[in-house]
Amino acid sequence: MTSKPVVVAVVVTYNRRELLETTLGGIASGTLVPDAVVIIDNASTDATAEYLRSYEGPVPTDVVTLKTNVGGAGGFVVGMERALLDHSADYVWIMDDDTEPQAGALREALDVSEAYEHETGDAPAFIASRVVWTDGRDHPMNRMRPRIGASVEARTVASRIGAVQIRSASFVSVLMRAEEIRRHGLPIADYFIWNDDLEYTARVSRHGVALATAASVANHHTKVFGDAGADPGPRFYYEVRNKLWVYTRSNALTPWEKVLFTGASLRNWTRTIASSPNRRVLLAGFLKGLRHSLKAPRSNAAVLDGIYPLRNVQEQAK
Repeated sequence: MTSKPVVVAVVVTYNRRELLETTLGGIASGTLVPDAVVIIDNASTDATAEYLRSYEGPVPTDVVTLKTNVGGAGGFVVGMERALLDHSADYVWIMDDDTEPQAGALREALDVSEAYEHETGDAPAFIASRVVWTDGRDHPMNRMRPRIGASVEARTVASRIGAVQIRSASFVSVLMRAEEIRRHGLPIADYFIWNDDLEYTARVSRHGVALATAASVANHHTKVFGDAGADPGPRFYYEVRNKLWVYTRSNALTPWEKVLFTGASLRNWTRTIASSPNRRVLLAGFLKGLRHSLKAPRSNAAVLDGIYPLRNVQEQAK
């Protein structure tokens, strides 16, 4: 790009006003700030709406209040579409409301993207930040899947600019090129929560380059230090259903990756259920998730019908 790229942050929030304040504070205090922040309020019932009405930050905000909670997945669909079509974004910086980007998070991610393009002539699809918990440890919920089989040359180029090649990332400070969103479409809203980011980033990176850099850091303010297996309770349903959707209904993974990851998931689910004091709840969630995974996800238009007038970012690009 010959001119300064337009960067638009997308934040999805639901009933976490205090955490949202931390997220917006992190964005605003960066050494580089985005050109705008799109905030999707997922029908919060706490003081979030009141806070956003009075919020005055250094970065222009575009607040979209949905009348129904469509989960993180649905919120990102709305926010990413709005970033592209209403704010002409070149890059979309994606995060949840429990993300606190550190001062250099955006600047470092953008620098890595531009450095890779300078080195190779091709821009990476997205750059993922290093995600840490509140005490600075790498967060197990946000481990990046490395790109198995990446060539020595590809790994060397990434290493030279302070990055590593990855296969997927979580929606906790991911800087994605708008061109990739137009090419691959939006996330799948029907996932509601969990694994929508796995499916989407793996879909985007399957035939492209994705990088993670430790120079860009974001804190993930979860209640506990653990991954999705840390006794998820009723939400285990989404873990099972959505992972099975990734493995059976999506082209994000190659056939051999589907076999490998399905085996890993079955092992992890077994451990999660066995170690939980709420086995009956998890078993019920597992069976329900298994049953509901047999039916394909609904289209984004169907999920958001009557909630948000969804447009088509791919059609708009033509």
